[in-house]
Amino acid sequence: MLRHFIVLIFMSWCCACNPLKDSRFEALCVKFQGKFDYAIIGGTVIDGSGKPAFHADILTSDDSIVFIGEVDTTQIDVRVIDATNKVVTPGFIDAHAHGDPFQEEFDNFVSMGVTTVLLGQDGSSPVHANTFSTTMAYFDSLEKKGLLINMAFLAGHGSLRQKAGLVNKSGLSNVELNVLTSLLEESLSAGCFGMSTGLEYLPGALADSIELVALARKVGEHEALLMSHLRSEDDSAMNQSVSELLMQGKYCDVHISHIKVVFGKDESRAKEILTVLDSARDRGIRISADVYPYTASYTGIGIVFPPWAKTNRDFEVAKVHRNKELREYLYQKVMARNGPEAALFATRPFTGKTLAEVASESGKSFVDILLYIGPTGASGAYFVMDESIQQVFILDPAIMISSDGGPSLRHPRSSGTFSRIIEEYVINRKLISIEEAIYKLSGLTAGTLKLPRRGVLKEGFKADILVFDPKQVRSLATYENPFIESEGFNTIIINGKLMKHQVKDLCDDCGRLLKR
Repeated sequence: MLRHFIVLIFMSWCCACNPLKDSRFEALCVKFQGKFDYAIIGGTVIDGSGKPAFHADILTSDDSIVFIGEVDTTQIDVRVIDATNKVVTPGFIDAHAHGDPFQEEFDNFVSMGVTTVLLGQDGSSPVHANTFSTTMAYFDSLEKKGLLINMAFLAGHGSLRQKAGLVNKSGLSNVELNVLTSLLEESLSAGCFGMSTGLEYLPGALADSIELVALARKVGEHEALLMSHLRSEDDSAMNQSVSELLMQGKYCDVHISHIKVVFGKDESRAKEILTVLDSARDRGIRISADVYPYTASYTGIGIVFPPWAKTNRDFEVAKVHRNKELREYLYQKVMARNGPEAALFATRPFTGKTLAEVASESGKSFVDILLYIGPTGASGAYFVMDESIQQVFILDPAIMISSDGGPSLRHPRSSGTFSRIIEEYVINRKLISIEEAIYKLSGLTAGTLKLPRRGVLKEGFKADILVFDPKQVRSLATYENPFIESEGFNTIIINGKLMKHQVKDLCDDCGRLLKR
């Protein structure tokens, strides 16, 4: 006790001699006996809240930020990170990401400054994998594995249906709805941040309003979030699709995944959609959205097949009994989506070629190629969005940024999204301030998802921190070479651990499983 008392007296004297005259720093000095993990010194802090940048130093201890202010490193025992001429920001949070943490590495996200991803999107979630009996069992196993970055999860509506044996069923009975909502209850209670739907895909496309309302009520009971890949993102169906989600928004917070207007041709269309969202908010519906900064989507080739030929079984039947109708549908659908030149394959054997190129090289029509591939035989990028419309969404202060990417997903957004926002929209085109951009990449997302103590640089919050020069950030991935990682994010701290410094990767288990 006497020795401890003497140490405290010494530290009090040491800090009292500190010319900074910061009583908070002095008190912290005493509390931590002058020992901290990292001091980020001399940087411009952009805290993720959207407020103006300010000059300050940051001290971390264990997994948290313990001080933001002026620090005299000569008075304390600490490892110093020089942030002179750089910005210090929260780690970025990807509101819509894909991947299997048991099978894939997430280095591509790290290269973009992403320290947290939300998985389980578009109605499909790994937490419902058949190898695990419950979501809790999945989480327990994942926590033992160790994670490169932070991971949060949604329950997947389509995966829940599959777990319940309801893949091909429409018009669910009360008993079947109870099974489905019970499975959702287990996932939300285990720590999922909400539920995702993929209503443009099977089995989500089979869900009616009764089913969607029942699930939304359950999400609302847990004060969680319902994120939706809308039933259709086509211009002609967008208003109806948004209305369907707003109907669910009467019961829980709702969110539009990767907002876009396929085939839309003018920025006024985006403004119309935003007006609809603002009107809903005025009525008390809490609706949010995310967007990625590219004009090509990425999904399975089944997107161009009719509802009655999306499964392999239905496709084989349609080829025999509705061949002419199927061929006509495929032709019209592809032409409506900017033609076969706008579909770029990302899977073998046609990787890197457009549907038009494959057809030309084979001497067949593009419809013949699609009939050969089938609705589940390929995935690719589809250039179906208008840049002016996407820009309106990107710049809207209420819309956050996501990648909709993954470790093995062949689209430049997987390795370039967050870097592109900084490089293109902040530095090159000066369409948005650095403070606004960082808010859309971190604080806005954390607040919407209700991630506890993350997304903002604040005393007591978790130490997920980036130190970088915005002018050095480069988004290098292309459609031809989608796996080229970004450059510029050379100092990354995750949960208080120095994950990356300069060009060295220092920690492969810095991340944590995040739960509600």
